[in-house]
Amino acid sequence: MDLKTPIKNLGGIYKRYCRALEKLNIITFGDFLYHIPSRYEDYSIISKIDKVQEGEIVTIQGIVTDIKNEYTKRYKKIQKAIVEDDTGKIEVVWFNQPFLVKNIKKEDKISLSGRVNRYFNKNIMESPEYEVARNTTNFDANNHELIHTGRLVPVYPQTRGVSSKWIRRQVYKIIQEHKQNLFEYIPDSILKDANLTGLFWAFDQIHFPEIYENIDKARNRLAFDELFLIQLAARKRRVDWEKNLIGHPFSISKYKNKIEEFWSKLPFELTNAQKKAVKEIYKDIASNKPMNRLLEGDVGSGKTVVSAIAMYLAFLNGFQAVLMAPTEILANQHFKTISDLLTPLGVNVELVTGSRKLSILNSQFSILIGTHAVLSDKIKFDKLGLVVIDEQQRFGVEQRAIVKKKGNNPHLLVMTATPIPRTVALTMYGDLDLSYLDEMPIGRKKVKTWLVPKEKRQKAYEWIKSQLSRPKDDQPLAETSQAFVICPFIEESENMQTVKAATKEYEKLKKEIFKNIKIGLLHGKLKAKEKNDVLQKFKEKAFDILVATPVVEVGIDIPNATIIVIEASERFGLSQLHQLRGRVGRGDKQSYCLLFTETTNTQTVGRLKSMERIYNGTELAELDLKLRGPGDIYGTVQHGIPNLKIASFSDFVLIEKTKKEAEKIFPNLSKYPLLVEKLKSITVKNVSPD
Repeated sequence: MDLKTPIKNLGGIYKRYCRALEKLNIITFGDFLYHIPSRYEDYSIISKIDKVQEGEIVTIQGIVTDIKNEYTKRYKKIQKAIVEDDTGKIEVVWFNQPFLVKNIKKEDKISLSGRVNRYFNKNIMESPEYEVARNTTNFDANNHELIHTGRLVPVYPQTRGVSSKWIRRQVYKIIQEHKQNLFEYIPDSILKDANLTGLFWAFDQIHFPEIYENIDKARNRLAFDELFLIQLAARKRRVDWEKNLIGHPFSISKYKNKIEEFWSKLPFELTNAQKKAVKEIYKDIASNKPMNRLLEGDVGSGKTVVSAIAMYLAFLNGFQAVLMAPTEILANQHFKTISDLLTPLGVNVELVTGSRKLSILNSQFSILIGTHAVLSDKIKFDKLGLVVIDEQQRFGVEQRAIVKKKGNNPHLLVMTATPIPRTVALTMYGDLDLSYLDEMPIGRKKVKTWLVPKEKRQKAYEWIKSQLSRPKDDQPLAETSQAFVICPFIEESENMQTVKAATKEYEKLKKEIFKNIKIGLLHGKLKAKEKNDVLQKFKEKAFDILVATPVVEVGIDIPNATIIVIEASERFGLSQLHQLRGRVGRGDKQSYCLLFTETTNTQTVGRLKSMERIYNGTELAELDLKLRGPGDIYGTVQHGIPNLKIASFSDFVLIEKTKKEAEKIFPNLSKYPLLVEKLKSITVKNVSPD
């Protein structure tokens, strides 16, 4: 067995535990070392039995003079033991653990840690942690051999069938057995510059610290390693991307007049942020190195228009472009926007999705827009020069690689509306150049946002009615508004009874709340054609309210929709709430976002209240990062944003430090074979466009 050995490859108890351990992301034996304690119990005070006081949490050590099972009315079985040291004796009790009389024998030397209570004028230890030392030399003066008692004891995240105590025992065994295999792979110069401890010491002290101060030092070292390796991997991907890679430089000056004519015909003025992003893209695609850029911007900030400008330039230079989107709804939206902009200029724009096959398969198109259907072997490109991938974190690495290979080193532009904190971008997208659209189009009004508690729900419904009222029930909307109602789940499940389900909410609103208002329903279980039909009817104002799941998070543009109600808003992350809010406010009317919640938790209410004052997606993502941690910054799990095991995306200082050290050492990386080997062993999933 070595640290790379998969647990499932070993027999016995490990084979039985491997599935449960996978839930904790423990796949190999080395993963045990990175399964960091969530907290520590302080059992470091070791006391003589005659000195213990009521209410104290202490460790006592002595000899077991008696242990037995007893039956009581209240408990099926109670385990009683008497433990003595040279100063006296104490009674110890456990409840419903009959196996203890087999694990603990008379005359065993035992260490017990827990709280001392007093009953009937005598001290008793109830349900303490224990460990037996049949070899009396195991309790040395410094208690180094104790792992469950008599020290700062690590408490681990656990799962059904795998206790913290069992994990603690495995970690201790692995650390002891692999002392010689934990090679120091970080160069001494970096250890010194960054004031880092040794690797073995860090693992030893993060799991079994001698003092509290050592925990922070150990965590800092291991967090540095995690971020440093990610930064090195990103740097390596960037170099690999550029190495021996000859792209197709696009001429810009040659088509300056046509570009200016295109800009002049746009129905709006580009924001300064859009102009800056276009300038950065121009510089990239004029180079003989393929562009490798991430375009980030809030919903409605104009990413599609920026990508359309790049695609038009590809067309002018005699190249084809492809735009891949994760859903049919989003692909259809892009197709409409880009067709409206570029078809009048003679650009042939085609669409291919799961429900719409490409009518011409002989590559007679200038721009192809679609879902993963663009990856079909039937679709051939004569001269692919630009690949645009929207919401790129939703695609796997293989899918992105396939679409790129359809051309000869095409330029790559990836886009996301998911607000990414700056620290996450610096860490996870280090191999990409970044462009930010941090402005909204001129004239776009902020969406007024209100948090609506349970007691104000009825008034909110009355207000919505006043906004949606029709002249007559059978007439289409004139200047009145339309509304979204977003629910987290399609149907209620037994353990989610308090969460509004889209189907149930649809029936309730239709029959009880908005009786004379036309309502539609949209969710992910509908077929693509059904979704498109519902959306088309909503656009045509066939109904006033669309009840939906978060399937509307991206790719739906209904300018007349000015109200969005988000049920059970506490269940969403701020970033996702912000994206949902972006479904309204796309026209020139004042729009509103109502966050419904029944929670009374002060911290949760405070988090949701931030939506009333913050309208910048990145700022909201960074706030959610601080409040909820890296595992939850997107409200729902998003592909491509891994959950760091030790480091934190909110530790900007450490991220900057690791980035600086990675850039400094990378040119001489080959001089450090242990670091090169370690770098090979890490995998950063779904973050590279390669």
